[in-house]
Parts: sequence; structure tokens; C-alpha cells
Amino acid sequence: MAFTGNEDHSISLTEAAQFTENYRNNNPNEILALYYSKDAIMDILNQPNCVGIRTYYAEKNNGDKTLVIVGVEANENDMVNGVLAEFGTPCPNRCSAPNDLNS
Repeated sequence: MAFTGNEDHSISLTEAAQFTENYRNNNPNEILALYYSKDAIMDILNQPNCVGIRTYYAEKNNGDKTLVIVGVEANENDMVNGVLAEFGTPCPNRCSAPNDLNS
């Protein structure tokens, strides 16, 4: 089955809050989130034939957890020769004010 770029990935705040709480409880003292700029995401999404993004869990050489973001084509293949993103800004130390997803 091919991707269309219109798949529904919505989640309620209640469920998202529960999932992030589960993570915080199971991974104390770990990075809670990563920030990526709109430009970085749009650079990936604006590539010809890109219908969405895929995130890969990753670990830097120093042990910090991160994500690698890559565009995805309708045929479900990663656009590995295109724009990739990493170097997200971690929380902590640069976090949102406390909310249902982070506290």
C-alpha cells in the first residue's frame, strides 16, 4: 500500500499526555523532547515527491538520544539522498513552560 500524504496521525491530548508520562516515568533524566525549526521540516517536505516524514530513533556518539528525520516518498521509501535533519534542540535545557506533555 502506498502513502498518500493524507494519513491521519491525530491523537487526543489525554492520550498524548499519558504516552509522554509513560516515557518520563520509564526514562528518568533522559531528553524529553527535541525542537526542529519550521524551515528544517519544510526543507524536507518541499522536496519533489515527498509525501511525509519518517523519524528514526538514534543515539549520538556521546550517548545522547536524538532523532534523524528523513522525507518519505509515496512508495514508502526514505529519501536518503535528500535533506535530512538532526541536531534538534533538546529539552531539557530548552523546554516549553510546564504543560500536559512535559510535566
